[in-house]
Amino acid sequence: MRVSRAETTMNYVLLLGFAAFALAPVITILVTAVSAPLGESGGIHLGNFARAWTIGGFGRTLGNSAVVAVIVVTTATALSILAGYAFGTMHFRGATVLFYLFLLGMMIPAEATIIPLFFDLRTLGLTDTYLAIALPQVAQSIAFGTFWLRAQFRALPVSLIEAAALDGAGPLRALVQILVPASRPAIVTMVVLVFMWTWNEFLIALIMAPGGRLRTAPLGLANFQGQYTAETALLAAGAVIVALPTVILFLLLQRHFIRGMLEGVAK
Repeated sequence: MRVSRAETTMNYVLLLGFAAFALAPVITILVTAVSAPLGESGGIHLGNFARAWTIGGFGRTLGNSAVVAVIVVTTATALSILAGYAFGTMHFRGATVLFYLFLLGMMIPAEATIIPLFFDLRTLGLTDTYLAIALPQVAQSIAFGTFWLRAQFRALPVSLIEAAALDGAGPLRALVQILVPASRPAIVTMVVLVFMWTWNEFLIALIMAPGGRLRTAPLGLANFQGQYTAETALLAAGAVIVALPTVILFLLLQRHFIRGMLEGVAK
């Protein structure tokens, strides 16, 4: 099937239109972040980032977010790989029921369980700790990760597992040495998504750490906004600082991320 030049041109026009629509807010925030603060002359003010960093205390909040993200991403990835491997390659009694129980973690919003969960964690003495912020997000991420990797492992050729078994590899060795390397794009995609969701999480961090000592980056930005509502340049600079780790991670892993998304669509 041949595509006419007019159709090709129209496709590029539509793509450029969608790209401009998506990039317009980003460009607006970047331009605002380097604009002149109140009471200063015009020009490019890169010092807004340093001022926002110092005034907003983003070093501490970014550190808290990094600790929570490491806990959530590493734990959720490891457990999702194991659960996805079990549901995707093994047959055992009650597998369907257990899988649907995992899916409940995706269907039930955090807002519906956050208050009773807070009282449970307070009874255990875990509130105002990293675990209180991380554990609910681990549970949510495992639900998605199990769903995602189950489909990935089921799509792999059965001959891979059979060949590993013939070579004397047990289930764990086959998973670590064969299935995980073959599923790297899907795993990287899950890591990027889980990191992004964890980094941007607001409600769980707000409820589970009421003392404010473990305030994460989104909470720090919200507090910064409450103090400097009129300073749009500083607010935009703070927003760029908070979003930067997610952007950097995506740029580093974008090839695997896009490949994993395309493979997921093909399945």
